[in-house]
Amino acid sequence: MIENSQTVNVVWLRRDIRLEDNKAIEMASKDGNPILLVYIFDDGLVKNKSIYDPGLNFVYQQLKKLNETLGKQGSSVLITAGNPVTVFKGILQKFNVKAIFANKEYEPYTISRDRKVDELCTNNHVRFELFKDHVIFEPNEVLKVDGTPYQVFTSYKNKWLQQLDLTQLEAGSAASNFYQFKAEMPSLDDLGITACDFEVKDFTLDHINEFGSTRDFPGMDTGSFLGPHLRHGTISIRKIVLSVINTDPVFLSALIWREFFIQILYHFPYVIDGSFKKKYDFIKWENDEAKFKKWQEGKTGYPMVDAGMRELNATGYMHNRVRMVAASFLCKHLLIDWRWGEAYFASKLCDYEFAANNGNWQWVAGSGCDAAPYFRVFNPMTQHKKFDSKSEYVIKWVPEYGTLAYGQPIIDHDFARKRVLEAYKNAVK
Repeated sequence: MIENSQTVNVVWLRRDIRLEDNKAIEMASKDGNPILLVYIFDDGLVKNKSIYDPGLNFVYQQLKKLNETLGKQGSSVLITAGNPVTVFKGILQKFNVKAIFANKEYEPYTISRDRKVDELCTNNHVRFELFKDHVIFEPNEVLKVDGTPYQVFTSYKNKWLQQLDLTQLEAGSAASNFYQFKAEMPSLDDLGITACDFEVKDFTLDHINEFGSTRDFPGMDTGSFLGPHLRHGTISIRKIVLSVINTDPVFLSALIWREFFIQILYHFPYVIDGSFKKKYDFIKWENDEAKFKKWQEGKTGYPMVDAGMRELNATGYMHNRVRMVAASFLCKHLLIDWRWGEAYFASKLCDYEFAANNGNWQWVAGSGCDAAPYFRVFNPMTQHKKFDSKSEYVIKWVPEYGTLAYGQPIIDHDFARKRVLEAYKNAVK
């Protein structure tokens, strides 16, 4: 029996935790009924809420801020955890729902999940509508002339820029007709989430004009810190693109890489657990668990690798240049399966996004879309000297660096390089 007789439109927040420039909210508002906002910590995406996960904590913090804003309007977000189909069965029994609005997601699991929710809605005579929101172009919107997906980034980027229409990026009208509903904010314990003692920086575009010249130097601390905010939608991608389109082309390219990897995952879902270039599935990995643990803890004896891993463990963030160095070290120096590193980053990164994480790890491993051959092996000492010459970044995270307390390298660079080249050569011949 429906407990609340007033007709409402539900907006299911997913990776769009904001009220402004949110397509699902905009369209629900135009439909005329009061809007009930719902957020579900989806069991299908949250594999283990009991682990130390900065990303989940970030989402919780943003929902708390959203509730503070909505509270001034006599409303709140209905926050819960579980299987979305089960959750919506309960919502449809409690509220008189006319339609459920949400913004599209493009990963295999989320597509399957949305089909099940759509089926539930159809059986209950409720509309289920999805909208493009967290990308500029959907996976099927930037294609080759023959209708097939791009597999090379440069070609994809050129077509993406060619199709870009800035007039389509302007924000729509903001909603104000939120359902007068006060739900108590569940605690992290209520949701089964382990609390993390950390703080995510607010994003900034102050250094965008110099992004191309400073982005590789972790000690300069000139990053935008946009990652988690873009991943979870506290700001719209449209607003970001409009902000940077005439400033730094390198930053814009980074945003296009994000959409490139999203369409790769969409069109080639086998990359979830396999190499994009399938011949790389035959690499014989060493997978030394003791060395993997040293890598996780930032105790490899390679300063930039260790600094990056310690930064990740402490903050849920790692500078982009250092991510490449640390990831390359795991795959190429330690000859450990890139999937191990992908999973570890997924559990630690506050800005974790499956498509980007998978795509970047495969790029480093040489098994992905990148045209560079497998014998690209970053030298972590050269990277340290080139991008942190005064060791400002390293000393911040590895204070014992330069003293006898700092450990020796767990593997010799020349030996590791020779070994990995032989392993790859044998696998792909």
